[in-house]
Amino acid sequence: MTTILIKIINRFKLVSQNIQFILIGLFFLCTACEQSAWNNPYPDSDSDKSIYYDSFSERPKHLDPASSYSENEAVIIGQIYEPPLQYHFLKRPYELIPLSAIELPQAIYLDADANELPADAANEDVKQTIYRISIKPGIRYQPHPAFAKNDSGKYVYHSLDKNDLRDINVLSDFVESGTRELVAEDFVYQIKRLVKPGIHSPLAGFMSKYISGLHELGKKLQATAKDKKEFIDLREYPFIGAEVIDRYTYEIRLNQKYPQFIYWLSMYFFSPVPWEVDLFYSQPGMKEKNITLDWYPVGTGPYMLTANNPNRHMILERNPNYYGASYPETGETSDQEQGFLDMAGQTMPFIDMAYYSLEKEAIPEWNKFLQGYFDTSGILSDSFDQAIQFGDSGDPELTPVMKEKDIKLLTAIRPSTYYMGFNMKDKVVGGDSERARLLRRAISIAVDYEEFISIFANGRGIPAQGPLPPGIFGYVEGEAGVNPYVYDWVNGKPKRKSIEDAKQTLAEAGYPDGRDSETGEPLVLYFDTVTAGAGSKSVLNWYRKQFEKLNIQFVIRATDYNRFQEKVRKGTAQIYSWGWNADYPDPENFMFLLYGPNAKVETSGENASNYQNAEFDELFIKMKALPNGPRRQEIIDQMLEIARFDSPWLWGFHPKAYSLYHAWYGNAKPNLMARNTLKYKTIDAKLRKQKRLEWNKPVIMPVVIVLVFLLISTIPAMVTYRRRQQGKV
Repeated sequence: MTTILIKIINRFKLVSQNIQFILIGLFFLCTACEQSAWNNPYPDSDSDKSIYYDSFSERPKHLDPASSYSENEAVIIGQIYEPPLQYHFLKRPYELIPLSAIELPQAIYLDADANELPADAANEDVKQTIYRISIKPGIRYQPHPAFAKNDSGKYVYHSLDKNDLRDINVLSDFVESGTRELVAEDFVYQIKRLVKPGIHSPLAGFMSKYISGLHELGKKLQATAKDKKEFIDLREYPFIGAEVIDRYTYEIRLNQKYPQFIYWLSMYFFSPVPWEVDLFYSQPGMKEKNITLDWYPVGTGPYMLTANNPNRHMILERNPNYYGASYPETGETSDQEQGFLDMAGQTMPFIDMAYYSLEKEAIPEWNKFLQGYFDTSGILSDSFDQAIQFGDSGDPELTPVMKEKDIKLLTAIRPSTYYMGFNMKDKVVGGDSERARLLRRAISIAVDYEEFISIFANGRGIPAQGPLPPGIFGYVEGEAGVNPYVYDWVNGKPKRKSIEDAKQTLAEAGYPDGRDSETGEPLVLYFDTVTAGAGSKSVLNWYRKQFEKLNIQFVIRATDYNRFQEKVRKGTAQIYSWGWNADYPDPENFMFLLYGPNAKVETSGENASNYQNAEFDELFIKMKALPNGPRRQEIIDQMLEIARFDSPWLWGFHPKAYSLYHAWYGNAKPNLMARNTLKYKTIDAKLRKQKRLEWNKPVIMPVVIVLVFLLISTIPAMVTYRRRQQGKV
């Protein structure tokens, strides 16, 4: 390019200096192209920084830990708040470990006379359960105006009125900030906030059944709120359910035995919220300016939210007051080989900032990932074939295009289940008669979920053998974990029984060739589902074809979601499909979906099939109270056998998460229970910058050629003009 420009300039000695400067400028422009990508949506000055780039498609509605219960919200607040416990980043099955707590709290069981009981005490004997939690000293909150004090020790921003807020529009408009140490009282304060008027916590009703006095506290606060419009200082309302023992110790008291409560201590409902923050945001005029805890969270975690512009971006930056936890030193056997233990023992976090951009459309988001402007990505159906191919063994692998970019693939079974359920109160498919049981079993064989996963989930899932997904205690690999009523074990793998087996089972149920042997009438079954778009038509047609294998007439009754819920709640649906995502990784959180007292019709519980089996229910009570171990596994095995035999569900499938990430993104192991994983990640900013330049080279030569041609075409006119000018002199 330089040679071309010199020749042009030398050829036309009379060219004006301006044109020469323009031509030389084009050369420097071309040189600059090699130093930065023109399509970079971020400032070039950030290219060398340790920043994680990701996207979001919908504004998080709640960032208050008492109200938040959505996945897109957890992505943000999971990095800000620190509850007492967390999940080990690397170990599977998922394991609870301390976070802000010093150690895992042990349940103390008491009888009616407050005498301590052994850990294996029967549920009916336990009248109180106490969890004593000691937190780590020295943890401090992020900088925030709520903690700011003047020289005399008084809070700067605790007595504001609307006039004081005249020039305040965002939180950063407050000049002063401060911090203080985390204390036990902050955890107790947050538990009280679950029932504070105006917050509407989704956990309040559920926890009021377990935490002693929480329901009564809620009533008292409701009565107080009617007479008191300003800030309600929850420190003035003690209750037995949560009490401060000393500066770093507090107790939570339950009114029954509930071993699964410890899992809730890893959720953000039980994160600390200091009274200063509650008071600060409760002042007049704050809510009108959207300066609330729902918008500006305050925590002790490794990051703090410094920009909340959900119409554009959200930014997390390092909390300068973070104490610095250490990366795990142990994990699974394969973690060392995959490099997930390379940072063992080092102080976290490793990334300085997380930048989340609003992306409403899937295709632009996918393209930005391929260009290197997002560090990680899921895989949508539209881009699946571009990213994934299946080898001869049926295992997923990356396409050559992805491998060329050194993009990596990780897969993990989600702690979820999707199933087709039978209403056990229905006179045809329900009940515990042999006829109905065999009918359900025949349908379970005929509906080919292997095919469903292949067609509609791009192979992202595994057929379920029962309600428990892998990674949950009680799930058994191999032949011992197979549902023998639907599968045979062949050549080391489960194989679905043949359609001939299904037809034979249907005939044994009294419906040979899909007709009632007593009346000769064709068997007609009804499937209730939610009205959806055109994309669901193929799924529903597939379901219809599965039943046609047995000559069963399958009638689809589509309706809106509210009507669908009502039909399930009233027990008027016959067959339906649903799913469940684990709140916590315990078998109780799945088995309770089949527990009789949780029947949807009687109690509005989560047992949507209204399944009831006395033996199963009795075993559930025992299993629920036991710690993980051989005895618990034995009981789970018995429960699975009962449920498989009765077949209240077509067990469906457990979805598999596929995640892609670039070579510069480290410690990428997926943890589908933890939400505070950003602190474990690493970014090689130098490699990312290099790849971005390599993948986003602008094709400017045609533009340069056109510009040079245009400039050259003006030279004759300029020469003529200069000659005329010289002739006039």
